[in-house]
Amino acid sequence: MSPRGVQLQIQDSHVVIDNGILELTLSKPDGIVTGVRYNGIDNLMEILNDETNRGYWDVVWNALDGSGKTGVFEVIKGTKFEVIVESEEQVEVSFSRPWDPSLLDKLVPLNIDKRFILLRGCSGFYSYAIYEHGGSPEWPAFSLGETRIAFKLRKDKFHYMAVADNRKRFMPLPDDRLPGRGQALAYPEAVLLVNPVEPEFKGEVDDKYQYSCENKELRVHGWISTVPPVGFWQITPSNEFRSGGPVKQNLSSHVGPTCLAMFLSSHYTGDELSPKLGQGEAWKKVFGPVFMYLNSVMDGDDPLNLWEDAKDQMMVEVQSWPYNFPASEDFPTTEERGSVSGRLLVQDSYVSSDYISANGAYVGLAPPGDVGSWQRECKDYQFWTKADEDGYFSINDVRAGEYNLYAWVPGFIGDYRNDVAVAITPGCYIDMGDLVYEPPRDGPTLWEIGIPDRSAAEFYIPDPNPKYINKLFVNHPDRFRQYGLWERYAELYPDQDLIYTVGTSDYGKDWFYAQVTRRKNDKTYQGTTWQIKFKLDDVEQKGSYKLRVAIASATVAELQVRVNDPNTSRPLFSSGLIGKDNAVARHGIHGLHWLYGVEIPSSQLVQGDNTIYLTQARGNTPWQNIMYDYIRLEGPP
Repeated sequence: MSPRGVQLQIQDSHVVIDNGILELTLSKPDGIVTGVRYNGIDNLMEILNDETNRGYWDVVWNALDGSGKTGVFEVIKGTKFEVIVESEEQVEVSFSRPWDPSLLDKLVPLNIDKRFILLRGCSGFYSYAIYEHGGSPEWPAFSLGETRIAFKLRKDKFHYMAVADNRKRFMPLPDDRLPGRGQALAYPEAVLLVNPVEPEFKGEVDDKYQYSCENKELRVHGWISTVPPVGFWQITPSNEFRSGGPVKQNLSSHVGPTCLAMFLSSHYTGDELSPKLGQGEAWKKVFGPVFMYLNSVMDGDDPLNLWEDAKDQMMVEVQSWPYNFPASEDFPTTEERGSVSGRLLVQDSYVSSDYISANGAYVGLAPPGDVGSWQRECKDYQFWTKADEDGYFSINDVRAGEYNLYAWVPGFIGDYRNDVAVAITPGCYIDMGDLVYEPPRDGPTLWEIGIPDRSAAEFYIPDPNPKYINKLFVNHPDRFRQYGLWERYAELYPDQDLIYTVGTSDYGKDWFYAQVTRRKNDKTYQGTTWQIKFKLDDVEQKGSYKLRVAIASATVAELQVRVNDPNTSRPLFSSGLIGKDNAVARHGIHGLHWLYGVEIPSSQLVQGDNTIYLTQARGNTPWQNIMYDYIRLEGPP
């Protein structure tokens, strides 16, 4: 028997779409998801919440016209409802909200068209939106700090959360975070559960940032109700509309129970990843479609198996991208897109006389820009893939337009950019052939610390304070996700800062994962100076030495480098004030990547014992820090 056709019912203040598997109710004309009926549950959304606080698109925006409006949170509410497609196979509805100058400083200056789609026989619903900023002077300048879809699920039903195979668990209740049951820690997102409803959670820390994911891994996450057994999953089949590349981190699901579809955010990067649109700057972007998948199991089966089914469905959605059913002309079909392929090789004569395959390289098409600009690009679309062990790559279903091809290769420092612009036209297939990346290098490696992979995960990550544990991350590969690790530095180094001796120290044990500030007895903070001690059998007087410093994250920090004299008032190198990642406080192990090459005159080095001093000079708060990715000293060519 074929699935029932899709039915649309338009009421005075609601729209109901039903395909016999689920029933989706949206407010009219706002376009808020007020109800999802599925598998015997009248509503999966939190019925205790107001209808406007159940399933909604939102933005956080900042005026750039001098009005002072910053951090404005706005739930997007449509003012016009329209049926776009209505058939037994598919219903697509639109909730749009135009902007005009009468709304200046009241609503985000965008025309927004939210769409919802229900298909025949489909156990879930799709949503996407078209954002547009007009190209005439009455459209003011602003920046977009965040946009997403948020779903607030029933707290009496959904208690088990999964964001990855090794990050899934029964979760505390939102009530446990309230005063009396929870104790706020150093910032509002982190709460110590002192008197939770379920005693098993007592003594744990809950923080939504512990469940953040990199874009490349943020494909499916959600919640499970065990009675009755039902799963609610958010599936993002493509990252083309997300900013910052494959390792940009975003929120996923967290206590609420809340399930997010993140499109833009400044998390782990600062406002460099907030699109800034000038007055009268024309801009349009489609976010989505994303899929909200519902599943259930037969009586007697383990409800936790719903996670495995959700992962299978995620692969189905990925393989179906780009979808052929969205009705908007702003969403191109696969026939209207193009593809690029090639092979990336690495040439580093100090490593090998032959070309080296760029095994596992991240290769992407992003808007034209400088080397590495993709990392901070946030207005347009990006398309990324991972090269195979021989360096071959293929990037498919790319929107028409002009791009540069960018790459970075784990194991090698720096960024690759092909200088020739790539013009994608509908139906094109471009073979770029063999491309050669020459990583920055002046001379042979004398010593190195870490692995150049844009992460600090290989360095020493301490055990958490027993008072502040999330049990999920005990004996877990993501040790860095525990709360309060920054406080362990002063306990490990109470009297002097870190000293690393090349040849005897082990960076996995002796190099703290972040160069944090030190708390003083008067409860103020100060910057810290780490030392790298090394021997030189002789010093070549011709030519300079080069110190390569790759930084995995920085937060309101300044790196100063001195050589053999820690007291010189003027450092050999200063980065200036860099970074707003806040990765340490948000349990990340990287943020934005920085790479510096510091020339060390041979006159500053001596035969025998030498010391490089790395000072993080800013020390007003516990959150100012640097995470290193990799450090290397090169001899003269």
